[in-house]
Amino acid sequence: MEKRYKSGDYAHVLRLAIILIVAAVLGIFARGMFLPDTMGQYGFYRGSDIEDQRNVTIRNQTNDACFECHRPIRLIHKEGVHKTVSCEFCHGPYADHIKDGKRVGKLPVKKGMEIKDLCLRCHNKVIKARPETSIKVIAMPQHLEEKKVQVTHNCNQCHMVHDPLLWIKAAYEMMGMEMKGDKK
Repeated sequence: MEKRYKSGDYAHVLRLAIILIVAAVLGIFARGMFLPDTMGQYGFYRGSDIEDQRNVTIRNQTNDACFECHRPIRLIHKEGVHKTVSCEFCHGPYADHIKDGKRVGKLPVKKGMEIKDLCLRCHNKVIKARPETSIKVIAMPQHLEEKKVQVTHNCNQCHMVHDPLLWIKAAYEMMGMEMKGDKK
C-alpha cells in the first residue's frame, strides 16, 4: 500500500504571506515619501509640472527669427522646396546662436561629406526615410552615376541646399530644356 504524505504544517505559507504584507506596507510607505504632493492633481499628471515647464529655457525658434539677420537666405528659402524645413533641423538650436538679441555662438555649417549625410537624413531611398510621394528620395551612389558625375560629389555641388532645385532649374533654362515633372 502506498503511503501518502500530508503536511499539516502551513508555516511556509504563513511566512510568504507575512513577507508579501511587509513588502506591500513598505511599498505604500515609499510611495508616500517619494511621490510629489501634486501628483494626480490633474488626472495622472503632476500639477507642479506646469510651473516646471514654464521655467524651461526656450531653445528653439521659428525660421522667421533666423531670417531677421539672414535676409538673403530668407528670399531663397521661402521660395524653395525646403520652405517647410526648420533652419534648426540643419544648423542646430537658435539658443546656441542668439541670446538676449546678441550673438553668443556660431552654429555649425555642414561641409564636405557632412552635407551628404545631412541631406540623406530625409532623401535616402535605401532606408525609406520618407515616402516618395511627399519628398524626393534618391539612392546613393546610383543617383550620382545616373547623373554622370563622380560618386564622390556632394549634394551642394549640384544643388543649392536652401532651395535644392534652384541651380538645377537654372541649368535646364540655360540649356533651353524643360525639367521633367516641373510644376512651375
